[in-house]
Amino acid sequence: MNLIVAADANWGIGLNNKLLVSIPSDMKFFRQTTTGKVIVMGRKTLESFPNGLPLAKRTNIVLTGDTSYEAKGAVIVHSIPELLEELKKYNSEDIFVVGGGTVYEQLLPYCDTAYVTKIDFTYQADTFFPNLDELPDWEMTDSSEEQTCFDLEFAFTKYERVK
Repeated sequence: MNLIVAADANWGIGLNNKLLVSIPSDMKFFRQTTTGKVIVMGRKTLESFPNGLPLAKRTNIVLTGDTSYEAKGAVIVHSIPELLEELKKYNSEDIFVVGGGTVYEQLLPYCDTAYVTKIDFTYQADTFFPNLDELPDWEMTDSSEEQTCFDLEFAFTKYERVK
């Protein structure tokens, strides 16, 4: 299983249920990487999408403790065991965890690859991603050249779980 995230210099990923910044090439990378795949998210992440709707051309799976929650076009699960059972239907390489913070934390132990857009700036954030640079069982295995969007510098990186 994979995860995909954009994080600032302090591993911040969001503020008030919104991304810290929208970088067009990061959005394009997200689209290219996840289209035709399975994306796993929490309820608030789904609700942060345009019109609160599941993303097109993907299998959207929402993990929520709210047993009455419904979202047209999404598979709803209510626990990690239920999620893991649902995910058995799919190829592990085709599954991408897309947020938010709690879902990333809960599913990080089940992931082997993390695609992290590292933004060389610190934003005000209320949601953070675990710092993979400080976790001994993760290592950065790939990094793009530094890129610039307006005045913002960032790089696409890939982390893999150390076997």
